[in-house]
Amino acid sequence: MTDRMTIGDSDVLLVVDVQNDFCPGGALAVPHGDEVVAVVNRLAERFENVVLTQDWHPRGHLSFASTHPGKQPFDTIAVAYGPQVLWPDHCVQGTPGADFHKALAIPHAALVLRKGVHRTIDSYSAFYENDHKTPTGLVGYLRERGLNRVFLAGLAFDFCVRYSAEDARREGFTAFVVEDACRGIDVDGSVAATRRSLAALEVPCISSQALA
Repeated sequence: MTDRMTIGDSDVLLVVDVQNDFCPGGALAVPHGDEVVAVVNRLAERFENVVLTQDWHPRGHLSFASTHPGKQPFDTIAVAYGPQVLWPDHCVQGTPGADFHKALAIPHAALVLRKGVHRTIDSYSAFYENDHKTPTGLVGYLRERGLNRVFLAGLAFDFCVRYSAEDARREGFTAFVVEDACRGIDVDGSVAATRRSLAALEVPCISSQALA
């Protein structure tokens, strides 16, 4: 996409999980994850409507490798809703790792949506838990406010950003991933898989420079 896009009243910036545990030094650090902060801050200045998501796990969460004796981080297990990658303990409720990065500065964000709050189910998407049935309430929030174009940024490109973009598209929103405002973790080719999936759903990956 070469034409610059104008941001309007029906557009929303969805900032995904820019939290300490996903940044360098964190429990589940995305390589160079902190590099998105300055880009996201600049982006947010162009949007009247901003939503922040926050991974917010209880201790002993199903997705933690430590919950499953003999398992290691990045192993995959089968759970009721399908395959589940196991992660290091991260973004535990009330811990410094769950806090937003200290340099994230979006005071006008109208909603902080916490996800992954149920002990027995993970939640990558900002719209649905990983069973693809349990809603977070974000669809209703956006529709009630007449917000129909969703621009996604944050961490990680190939997990929470990806699944949020997919669900936004499936729910009838126009979705764009601002790729220079994301970083990926790349587990078993997940970055390439994300690009294929987004292309199949006609979710463009754009640059922040494409936004007027």
